Amino acid sequence: MTETIETVTAQHRATVEDYVRFWNAQEPGEQQRLAAAVFTEDVRYYALIGVLSGPSALIGFREQFTQHMGGAVFSSRREPEILHGRARLMWRIEAGGKESFATGTDILVFDEGGRITTVSAFLDQAPEGFDPNASHD
Repeated sequence: MTETIETVTAQHRATVEDYVRFWNAQEPGEQQRLAAAVFTEDVRYYALIGVLSGPSALIGFREQFTQHMGGAVFSSRREPEILHGRARLMWRIEAGGKESFATGTDILVFDEGGRITTVSAFLDQAPEGFDPNASHD
């Protein structure tokens, strides 16, 4: 039992590492490769900006964000916590010359194969001027 739990946890930890790499991927081919490895085809991303469905929607969101900001670096603020097929990733985004443009916490849900089916993204520190009550469609 312990070996199985450790194996699954290691697999989920590797997926979380690739999830962070996905948000930092610069080349379209790398984005596609990481998206295929990390997300299920029907992945759902829930955030203040709305609900996104599918890897291509996440790639588009990432491209739109980095074009608007002129680049960004997404990183973990501490070691992810993994529990019962879920992970809690506390993150930061550095963008626009700001070391801490925004911080947040993503809750990731994994399928049996270790890929992410659902992301619930929470802002812990919103970007300056961001109105969480505004429509972000």
